[in-house]
Amino acid sequence: MTKTQRKSITILGETILPGESKTIDMEIAKLHNAAKLKIPIIIKRSKIDGPTVLFSAGIHGDEINGIEIVRQLITKKINNPKIGTIICIPIINMFGYINMSRQFPDGRDLNRVFPGRKNGSLASRFAYHILTEVMPVVDYAIDFHAGGAGRFNAPQIRLAPNQPELKQLADVFNAPFTLFSKNISGSFRNSSQKSNVKMLLFEGGKSLDINTEVADLGTEGVKRVLSFLGMLDHKHEVVNTTTDSIYINKSSWIRAQSSGLLHDHNKIGTFVKKGEIVATITDPFGNFEQKVKAPNDGYIINANHAPIVYQGDAICHISKSLLNGN
Repeated sequence: MTKTQRKSITILGETILPGESKTIDMEIAKLHNAAKLKIPIIIKRSKIDGPTVLFSAGIHGDEINGIEIVRQLITKKINNPKIGTIICIPIINMFGYINMSRQFPDGRDLNRVFPGRKNGSLASRFAYHILTEVMPVVDYAIDFHAGGAGRFNAPQIRLAPNQPELKQLADVFNAPFTLFSKNISGSFRNSSQKSNVKMLLFEGGKSLDINTEVADLGTEGVKRVLSFLGMLDHKHEVVNTTTDSIYINKSSWIRAQSSGLLHDHNKIGTFVKKGEIVATITDPFGNFEQKVKAPNDGYIINANHAPIVYQGDAICHISKSLLNGN
């Protein structure tokens, strides 16, 4: 039985009945000029019982690509459920979005302070209210992210290992890549799992950027998941991919051995052989050129697009071990 197989659900004191649509503004704090800061929570309910699914983005305010995916779900009316309830929160960290910043104004990373505290820091209070006001009615969730600090993530789903139901949902979403990664303490995903919410985390693109291909992949993955749950309206066509997701058990970062100008060789999403050049580092005066080589065979699932790097900075994220030893 799902959490929402009852006549009504209540979020932030607002009751939503079967067949109702409602936008609830979450107001936890004001801006420093006393202006109200509203975070819309968009809820659509079918008259027919079914699961509740949350689609959220913008937990890091500069990760615009995830926000674009949730926006598309709303504008294309994909969030109108055939059964059950769909909740969309396009921007969780509205403070960061306004300032085009990853963090909250208190300098904290919202995705490291869950489950939060009612009377804690500003970020902690937001985490607390999301976890206590929204998540108790949610059965499944997909949280959308993008790479930070100029790093571009190939479209990928991340899920905790040894979770058969999550693995099934990841199979259905069928992103180009799927990474098994342990839940991080203080993260939204970790607290959601403890609240018995089945959450997938989507990564794609980079911060302060909208990539149409990544956004389309995310939107299509959502449609496949909703169709699997019996929630997708028949008006929406499901596009099934011709290839299966590549599952990655282990991966590692290739780091810069020197500081300088970074020239990416556009290997993102591709399979490279050990010793293949994936990037080049040069100095601005033409005195040296250092080739960055793959330490092993693997897929490049993240690439640094910053023009300048320092010694030790992450250059590429490469797979080391695939599911079933492939």
